[in-house]
This record gives sequence, C-alpha cells and structure tokens, in this order.
Amino acid sequence: MPASKGGSARKSRISSTGIAGLDNILAGGLTPNRLYLIEGVPGSGKTTLAMQFLIQGARLGEPVLYVTLSETEEELREVAASHGWDLGGVSIRELIPSEENLHPDDQYTMFHPSEVELTETTKTILADVDRVRPLRVVFDSLSELRLLAGNPLRYRRQILALKQFFSGRKCTVLLLDDMTTSNHDLQVQSIAHGAIRLEQLYPEYGSERRRLMVLKY
Repeated sequence: MPASKGGSARKSRISSTGIAGLDNILAGGLTPNRLYLIEGVPGSGKTTLAMQFLIQGARLGEPVLYVTLSETEEELREVAASHGWDLGGVSIRELIPSEENLHPDDQYTMFHPSEVELTETTKTILADVDRVRPLRVVFDSLSELRLLAGNPLRYRRQILALKQFFSGRKCTVLLLDDMTTSNHDLQVQSIAHGAIRLEQLYPEYGSERRRLMVLKY
C-alpha cells in the first residue's frame, strides 16, 4: 500500500505532454517546474509537440504561454488549425526580431559589466511571464536568441538567466532549438534539466521516418 500511495503522489506531480506515446516514454510526462530542451531539424515536429504540450495544459485549466521569435501568431494558429487544434486557451507573445536586430554589429546582451541589464526583448518576455503567470511556457526558438546574443558567452549567460528566472516561478518550460548544423548545442543540454531530440530519417528504401530520442531526463 505505501508503494501505491507513493506512485500516486509521483503521478500527481507529473505534467502530461498531451502526447500519449511520449508520456509512456517519460513514465507519465515531464517533471514540473523544470527547463527542457527540444531540438531537431526544421520540420521534425518541434512546434507541433510544443503546441500539444500547451493545449494539454489549457485543457487542465492551466495558464500557458507561447513565446515566438521565429513564427508569427497567425502562422502558429494556421499550423494548429491544420491539425484540428484550437489555440484559444494559449497566450501567444510574438517577438520576431527585425533584420536590424539580427545584424552582427548590433549585439544584444543580458549582462552589463557591472550589473545585469536585460534587453528589451527579454524584458518583454519576463514581463509577460509575470503577467500571465503560466504553469507551462514554450520558447521558440533558441536559434534567434543565439543570433541576438552575438557570441557564445552572452548566449550561455542568457540561457542561465532564463533558467534562474523560471525556476522561481513554478513554470515548466520547453526551449525549442533548430539543429541546422552538425554541431549540436551541448552547452544548452548541460544547462537544461532534460533534453529531447526529434530526428527525420530518410532510408534508402521505404518512406521517411521520424525518431524521438530522450537524451537527458
């Protein structure tokens, strides 16, 4: 009997991803209040996984937030509609950087030599989190944040700052990242509490396949 109670208690602390197969792999879902990296090449299913995660939270009456630096709100709603999903219960913050902001000479940093100085983009994200008070957050994507940071050190500091910020607000966060090169971002994997990779396989014979790998949990 004690074991049964313990199992029930653990289950109550797990956040379902909204995807039955993934929940089975993760023994019920994701541990709440943690930061997870979802990486994969464009088109591998990161956005759809993230949407299902937030929609599941909305179904449970949880406040949820989608922060997008890569796709417009209209594009996200079109993707959801193509799957027959409704994002009505999902708060969406669209923060797509302008071409000027992505210029190599116009580098953004969250850290000043003497004190922490948040960028306008990051300030907006943090303000939205404090306003919505979400239990689930999707950040899409790290590729744009990496460009805004300008160099690996600033980028790592930004990720660490976000992790620290979210840790005090009881948020379960998915960080989406495009694997556009052969060099995988191991530094984010080391910072995140868990990491999941989505892959597209093109066998010599047969149809295209997709594979999900839990790299860290």
